[in-house]
Formats: sequence, C-alpha cells, structure tokens
Amino acid sequence: MPILKALFRTCHPLPSVAVTAMFAALIVQAAPHGIGPVAAIPAVLLGEFSIGWSNDYFDAARDAMAGRTDKPIVAGAISQRTVLIAGVVAVTASVALAFSINSACGTVDLTQMAAGWFYNAGLKITPVSGLAYAVGFGLIPEFATSTAPGIPAARPAVLIAAALLGVGGHLANALPDLEGDRIAGVRGLPNVLADRFGVPAVRVITVLLLLGASGFLAFSGSPWLWLGFTLCAALAWLGLSAEGRAPFLAALAIAGIDVAMFVFGGVPLS
Repeated sequence: MPILKALFRTCHPLPSVAVTAMFAALIVQAAPHGIGPVAAIPAVLLGEFSIGWSNDYFDAARDAMAGRTDKPIVAGAISQRTVLIAGVVAVTASVALAFSINSACGTVDLTQMAAGWFYNAGLKITPVSGLAYAVGFGLIPEFATSTAPGIPAARPAVLIAAALLGVGGHLANALPDLEGDRIAGVRGLPNVLADRFGVPAVRVITVLLLLGASGFLAFSGSPWLWLGFTLCAALAWLGLSAEGRAPFLAALAIAGIDVAMFVFGGVPLS
C-alpha cells in the first residue's frame, strides 16, 4: 500500500536500524538471557522509528520551502497528521516495552526519546543541539545495563565515551553543511562554534571529541581496545595535518572505529 511505503520512508529506516543494531549488540552483551533482549530491542527500534517520524513531521514546512519533493509529506504521499500519529504510537509502545522490563530501563528510554523528540522539535537549530546527542547516545550503555538482572550501573568511562561519540558525531554530520546552514539561519552547536572560532576549529573539535571517545573506551576495557585508540590517534593526526575533506573523512573513520570498539571490543559496560 502506498501509505505504508510512505510511512516506511519517513521513519528513516537505515539510521534507525543502524542505531538499533548498536543498541542490540550492547543489550545482548549486558543481558544475554531473559526478558531484556526480547523486549528491549523492539523498544529501541520503535523508538528510533518514532524519532524518524517526528523528524519529518517537524521539518515538513522547512522541507516544503526547500522543495524537498523526495520527502513523502512534501510530495503528498502521506499527511503530516498521519506521520505524527505513527510517531506518537511508536514512542508510546517503545516506552511501554521498556517499562515492562523494569522502571530503570523505562526511565532511560523515556529520557532518550525526549532528547530525540525535543531535538527534532527545535533544539536542532539552537546552541544546545549537542545536548540532545549527549543524552541520547550517552545513555546507550545505561539502557543496556538496565536490562540485566540486578540493574547494574554503567561505568562512568563508558558513559562519557558514548556521550563524546554522540556529540562528535553531531558535529561531524554538520561539517559538510556549515555554510549552507549559516545562510539558512541555523544556529545549532556546530554553527555557533563555526561562527565563533571558524570552520577549521570545528573540524579539530570534532576529531578530538571522537578521539576522546576511543580513549575513554581504551581506559575502560581490554588491552585490545588500545589498538583501536592507536589507530584513531593516527587517523586524527593524518586528518588534521591535511586540508580539504580530510578532517571530515578522518572524523567519519574514527566514529566508525569507536562504534566497532563498543560493539566488538569487549568493553565492560558495568
């Protein structure tokens, strides 16, 4: 059905599945048995879908002004109201599933969902846009450990690493569009930093944040993680020593290694 196809496109399926896969790997590591993975992974996927739907709902007017006919709402394939209803139903189901595990898991999920929705609702164009990423990504390890028996707290180093990865990823994602965002009047954290210190400084900050994430992961886990940190440090040096797109590509590579360290590096979450 056309409406289902439009709903699928507006939920931003690829990013939603990618983030859910990271969550799933950590959840299974923290709680390989019991209700945790069974309820938590669908809760994450529904939550990510809801954030995707809320993004297209809140951006509908802006997308129309930009002539984004690739967006189903702008193209008339689906109504803005239908997308909002889908988002509300999905986020409600996500939070309900998380609370079915325990109150700690539900509280963390509710906080992450609030960060994502408030970001889409307007935080993205304000100087505190990075806060939503710090909360949304920073609490991923806490969500994973909250699904385990006994509800152990996540290690502070792992929480800091996840938050740095989130904010660094936020800046890296904005790097190619800083000039266009400036013309459009966007005043998110990356844009404020670029106006205050210059675009080269934002590139340096981005790379250092992501390198910091790999450093905290290395300190928290096995000796193998230091190999990942060493590789990230080499990429940071190469990226910041060159010009053009090199810093941006280095930031993307370091972010990818950070995610791999989280998922495959045997990082002790609690």
